[in-house]
Amino acid sequence: MTNRAATAPKPPLKPLQHRTISASVAEELRRRIVDGEFQAGFQLRQEALAVEFGISRIPVREALMQLEAEGLVKIHPHRGAIVSALSPEEVEELFELRALLEPRLLEASAPHLAEADYQRLTDILREYSSELHAMQVSRWGELNREFHMVLYQHAVQPRSLAIVANLLQECDRHTRLQLTLTDGRARAEAEHDELLRLCVEGQIEQACKLLKSHIEGAGKSLLKYIHEHQQDGRTAEPV
Repeated sequence: MTNRAATAPKPPLKPLQHRTISASVAEELRRRIVDGEFQAGFQLRQEALAVEFGISRIPVREALMQLEAEGLVKIHPHRGAIVSALSPEEVEELFELRALLEPRLLEASAPHLAEADYQRLTDILREYSSELHAMQVSRWGELNREFHMVLYQHAVQPRSLAIVANLLQECDRHTRLQLTLTDGRARAEAEHDELLRLCVEGQIEQACKLLKSHIEGAGKSLLKYIHEHQQDGRTAEPV
């Protein structure tokens, strides 16, 4: 009995499968919101989404809760999940925090970047450039986030790294919108290339100054767009 029990097959990991479904739904809804398919004020109905994805409402509800944590939707007691509008105050705070923390992380990390790190950064920028020119919007935020986090990975500041990782995740939507709506793709590409060059050459102080300017410039251009297109308390979204 003991041997048979020891060799009996283990039951399937249903909780893991369930979390995978929920994560997949969150990823698809995140893509639609960031890409502008679901505009500000759009109501995400659990029942309709469950039917569309062919799943129960439970993983849909969990996916919506994850998107609420990211700031992409707001869940109301009687209205369900509503796609959030872009808040100028939120944009300003996010980019100000990034401009404050990220140069400090780069200053601590850059001297320890190795050849393998620079190769990875070069590969990311090559793919980033390709996706920019191909207008593959869905990849922009992800590649931008990866590039920045590789730059900061050797800073022995785990709390700051965790905060910045979260800020970059929250800025994913804003980054894509900023690049799409403000025609900032050429500037982003050039500044990323220059940032990498400065780090390779050991010009850390100049790299940190450029990084701060890079982040502040992206935030200001998005804020300018929001203020110019804001009407009746709502922000225009791409169509």
